[in-house]
Amino acid sequence: MAGKKAATLPRKVYEPELLRLQTELVKLQEWVRAEGARLVIVFEGRDAAGKGGTIKRVAEHLNPRVARIAALPKPTERERTQWYFQRYVEQLPAAGEIVLFDRSWYNRAGVEHVMGFCTKQEYQLFLRQCPIFERMLAEAGILLRKYWFSVSDEVQQERFRQRLKDPTRRWKLSPMDLESITRWEAYSRAKDEMLVHTDISEAPWYVVESDDKRRARLNMIAHLLSTLPYHEVPPPVLKLPHRPPSTGYVRPPRDLQKYVPDHAAGL
Repeated sequence: MAGKKAATLPRKVYEPELLRLQTELVKLQEWVRAEGARLVIVFEGRDAAGKGGTIKRVAEHLNPRVARIAALPKPTERERTQWYFQRYVEQLPAAGEIVLFDRSWYNRAGVEHVMGFCTKQEYQLFLRQCPIFERMLAEAGILLRKYWFSVSDEVQQERFRQRLKDPTRRWKLSPMDLESITRWEAYSRAKDEMLVHTDISEAPWYVVESDDKRRARLNMIAHLLSTLPYHEVPPPVLKLPHRPPSTGYVRPPRDLQKYVPDHAAGL
């Protein structure tokens, strides 16, 4: 697919396969819970590469008490004085949990480095410490999966245009996103250097071609499932009880309560 724009996957193919994979994700969730496993999935990539949409599809049918999304805001003044990885450590899963990082500690290797939000010394320290940090996670038994969503400059530009015109997605476009257009090559060099230093055997990077969002979502989820030794955990046998007979309860009159107006009736 490199250098060639992917054809859009037809919806009639995409939707049934997405549902099948999401069903497998539910099985994975129950396996994580039953085994007390700890799963971390890192989503990184260029702006408008499709990370957010993929995260939504991964989490759509999962129990939010088991699988949660970590999308951290910019660090506070106090957090700026901490060890760089410290606030991310607080987000790591306990036994039986899944954490989806919508951007992660790799902010330092990308936007912070390119935009000058960290010093050269801080950047070099990150490149030295990150592989050590991730090996520590692996040695502690955390299952770490890292995905880089790759999008062409033409497709990114078009997605930015669509966001500008769509009032429901306008919030996704920030001045920082627009700045990334003029720094395309700088981000490319930063990504290449990041991969050289952090693509380690204990936590390799997996690149997702995402010019076609539907393909990217299916490919990422299918790959994730293929890397984990999960199996179906038999659910507990549940049986609906019989409703007991009435003991004389009478519902209060409706006019004593405030009801939401029936907006739908006027459509």
